[in-house]
Amino acid sequence: MVAEKKEFTYRGKTLEELKQLDIREFSKYLKARERRSVLRNFDVIERFVKRCKKNEEKGKSIRTHLRDIIIVPEMIGLTIHVYNGKEFVPVKITAEMLGHRLGEFSTTRKQIKHGAPGVGATRSSAALSVK
Repeated sequence: MVAEKKEFTYRGKTLEELKQLDIREFSKYLKARERRSVLRNFDVIERFVKRCKKNEEKGKSIRTHLRDIIIVPEMIGLTIHVYNGKEFVPVKITAEMLGHRLGEFSTTRKQIKHGAPGVGATRSSAALSVK
């Protein structure tokens, strides 16, 4: 038997239904903090989405410092380069990212990789003479 692939839904709505909604209508399906952010900044989000689609058609990469923008259905499928404080990290937008912020997918801190301790790291190594 072959398992059927489960269709993606967000709060009971399919992806096609979500893409037909206006940004303010979509905000009704978000959690409180994200809904408030979308309703206060829907004009910024609409301009950003319009700019993204325009650049995508031209074949340009989309680069942004706007880490606090909520991901809406119109962004799905786009690759957006999000600034993390040092470089632009490419983020491919998928359906599971709906309602999250762009900055969540572009980490600002490196993962710590501890190496071996150097000279002077412990009391015993501090007593050694260094040539």
